[in-house]
Amino acid sequence: MAALASGDRHAMARLIQRHGPGLRRFLAGMLPAAHEAEDIAQETFLRVWAAASRYDPQKASPATWLYRIALRLAIDRMRRARFRQFLGLESAPEPVDDQPGAEAELDAHQRLALAQKGLAALPDRQRQALLLRAVAEMTTAEIAATLNISPGAVEQLLVRARAGLRTMMGEDLA
Repeated sequence: MAALASGDRHAMARLIQRHGPGLRRFLAGMLPAAHEAEDIAQETFLRVWAAASRYDPQKASPATWLYRIALRLAIDRMRRARFRQFLGLESAPEPVDDQPGAEAELDAHQRLALAQKGLAALPDRQRQALLLRAVAEMTTAEIAATLNISPGAVEQLLVRARAGLRTMMGEDLA
């Protein structure tokens, strides 16, 4: 982070290489469209680049700081989208391609859609905690720091999120 703060482009490239894929997967689980996840990931790294000199290692690890910035940007994006929808400014959804494929592929798509629907139906905090654990592979302490809650609260969010997904999907998810 010190190298990044001094303007080292290679440090930024290493940060993107290390955290970019996980960050995009985390955001894709939070946002309704893949392109939005990519946009927020890019905006996150731009903000990190601009604010690197203000990073304080005493307050958070680089990953926690990065994911906290992304989380705030994603929440802002979702709030704006809900407001636009409330005003009737949202465009019509994309048509779904329902061409039949192999049975296994169709089953996989249906299970993925069910999982995505289940994730979307979870309360925001539960979804965020679950995605930070599953996608970003954060520890309970890192999730607690990112969400600014206690580790015990993180565990409760994870338990509730998993139980909710099991109920929605009708099977045992570990």
